[in-house]
Amino acid sequence: PDVPLVPLVPEVPLVPLVPLVPLVPLVPFVPDVPFVPLVPEVPFVPEVPLVPFVPDVPFVPEVPLVPFVPEVPLVPFVPEVPFVPLVPFVPLVPLVPDVVDNAMLRRNFFSVNALWKNKIAVLVGDYLLSKGLLLSIENEDYQILKITSRAVKEMSEGELLQMEKARKLDISEEVYFEIIRAKTASLLSAACAAGAYAATDDKDSSEYFRQFGEKVGIAFQIKDDLFDYGTDNVGKPTGIDIKEKKMTLPLIYTLQHCDKETKRKIIYIVKNQNTDRNKVNEVIELVKKMGGIEYAYQKMKDYQEEALNMLNHFPLSPEKNAMAELVNYVIDRKS
Repeated sequence: PDVPLVPLVPEVPLVPLVPLVPLVPLVPFVPDVPFVPLVPEVPFVPEVPLVPFVPDVPFVPEVPLVPFVPEVPLVPFVPEVPFVPLVPFVPLVPLVPDVVDNAMLRRNFFSVNALWKNKIAVLVGDYLLSKGLLLSIENEDYQILKITSRAVKEMSEGELLQMEKARKLDISEEVYFEIIRAKTASLLSAACAAGAYAATDDKDSSEYFRQFGEKVGIAFQIKDDLFDYGTDNVGKPTGIDIKEKKMTLPLIYTLQHCDKETKRKIIYIVKNQNTDRNKVNEVIELVKKMGGIEYAYQKMKDYQEEALNMLNHFPLSPEKNAMAELVNYVIDRKS
């Protein structure tokens, strides 16, 4: 009531601040004007005339068909022999051996224990072993299971025997070959024996190839031992065998053929100075000087020759050539 009301003045018209101006003028729709295209229609003229389909004319190829004649007769597929990829699981490679050797590298790759520690490496190895054994049982390959189980037993015995001899450094050449036969060659011999039995179901053939694989495996391990005395990059540290007090064939030969003073010196370095790189190199040079490298190399070649001679009982075939290439690869490999 204190503020007076202002009367409405209708006489003042509302004026917009901005006049309304259409942007585009509207064009009225004219339905009587026909549509005229801007570009006149041009009839389609193909460059190549179409040939009408003639169903009565048979197809005649320009090149006559030549029947396929294979140079090597094909072997029919035998579904009764199941594929059992068991052997790769058996040695837990490269899991548990890397734990035993405390190896950080294996064939130029980081080992499992280097990436995920020993516990995971051992557990994964146990898993792979059990998986492989189950595959054999599920396929009822009990003979193959026997072959691979024996390989696991012998590999463990070989590693334990090597550890025992590393404490005393009293290993002979005969014991050395027993160690590498068990810890390395038993794996390759099991692979060859299992493959032969799966293909032939014959125990004599399986035993023959077990012996073949054993010779290849021994040559393989001697080659590995020779890597330890070289300077090339072979995917694992060199001189590691001396550091771990492992008596390999080049060192055994040197100790058997050197004088007493040199023998005492080598044994002292291996026992007490094996972490000194200069001392390890000194042992390596002594081994080279005494002919240990040449002796081990010749032994390796002997086992290679024995393995190749075992293949001579079979006729020429791609399979035989592949096995011979495998034997030669063991000797010629660079890592």
